[in-house]
Amino acid sequence: MLGDWLTAIGQSWPFLGLIVFIAGYPLLTACMWIATSLIYMAHRERSDDGFYNIADCDLPTITILVPAYNEGVTLDAALERMHHLDYPAYQVLVIDDGSSDGTAAIARRHTEADERFRLLRKEVNEGKAMAMNDAMPLVDSELVVVVDADAGIRPDALRYIAAHFVRLARVAAVTGNPRVANREGVLTELQTLEFTSIVSVLRRAQVVWGRVLTVSGVISAFRTSALRDVGLFDPTMATEDIDVTWRLQRRFYDVRYEPRALVDMTVPGTLRALWRQRRRWALGLVQVLRRHWRIALDWRCRRQWPVLVEATLSIMWAHAFIVLMCFWLASLVAGIEPVGASPFPNGWGMLIGSVCLLQLSVGVFLDRRYDRSVTRALWIAPLYPLVYWALMAAVTVRTTVPALLAADRSRLAQWHTPRAGAVEPSYAQETPVAEGTAASPSRL
Repeated sequence: MLGDWLTAIGQSWPFLGLIVFIAGYPLLTACMWIATSLIYMAHRERSDDGFYNIADCDLPTITILVPAYNEGVTLDAALERMHHLDYPAYQVLVIDDGSSDGTAAIARRHTEADERFRLLRKEVNEGKAMAMNDAMPLVDSELVVVVDADAGIRPDALRYIAAHFVRLARVAAVTGNPRVANREGVLTELQTLEFTSIVSVLRRAQVVWGRVLTVSGVISAFRTSALRDVGLFDPTMATEDIDVTWRLQRRFYDVRYEPRALVDMTVPGTLRALWRQRRRWALGLVQVLRRHWRIALDWRCRRQWPVLVEATLSIMWAHAFIVLMCFWLASLVAGIEPVGASPFPNGWGMLIGSVCLLQLSVGVFLDRRYDRSVTRALWIAPLYPLVYWALMAAVTVRTTVPALLAADRSRLAQWHTPRAGAVEPSYAQETPVAEGTAASPSRL
């Protein structure tokens, strides 16, 4: 009975359409990303046309915001690198968001050693977005650069970022190029490939399209006036970086990507930490799509449509992939061969895998001029389509369905950063805010 039922499903037109979508979507998007990222490279990276040659007196002032919550393990090294940036006019503002460890004491040592460093200490932990909003009244610079407390910004990154704001008046945000620093195993090497050949390639492609999905939470720069124009960061969003990117672009500001602005970051070293991080990212994307879906009906926002469609299709593909995997497993249990598909490598699977490997190779080719060490991550590339895709699809399905069905309530997205020698990334927890009242007051 089960075998007959599965055979009937496998021969149905909807199921065959599902197969075509699962096979065709990664092929189409990979080819599109490869082509447009190479266009970006040819236009912006092949030669130096003087775009970055700006006199010190013409560079805008910058405030670096470093929001931190229990970052005693990593903050000192991050701040130490900020003493030696190649930029004429910048200051560093550390926001201690109610930490219970030595975060504030570490920040004070740097404020005492360098007058460009300041500390804003809050007694109540209210999350990264609220911490940055609380710091904005203290900002009087033309640009704001947000850097994670466990990241190491390269000395010349600010110059590359600032050039976009000087040359292009409509630019409201610029995101940098994060590099994985803790490459200690298979999982971190897979993430090195992801940031090199998926994230970096996609951002190049999206700049060519005209709109960007999101700035990087690790390093992102904003024109202060534009950030205030859209109401600063939204503390109710799980990923405030995606949300502020979309709000800026809905106000017709430009958001750019700068591959030369490098910052070293730590990525999850365990499956548990990676799962929690990616669940937060998936939740944040769904929240943004729920909030901004009406741009599909607004002709003025048509440049955002490719990003909206691609983000929506990527979520649909993850669900379709998991459905197909379940069908394959059920077919194996029933002792029948799936019609139109196979759980083992076949012609379509080899084609998809080959195109994926081509995209990974193109990403390494594009980024190796800035970080030659990414080349050695290619040895792990065959595992990316075989293992990493399935893991990310499972995260998406586990997160998006509850997020789509959840009531849209006002909550503060708080953070928790477990640090035990090896650095692990932040993930969001949500704390309810009573309707009609404010969150716990901040102590400045």
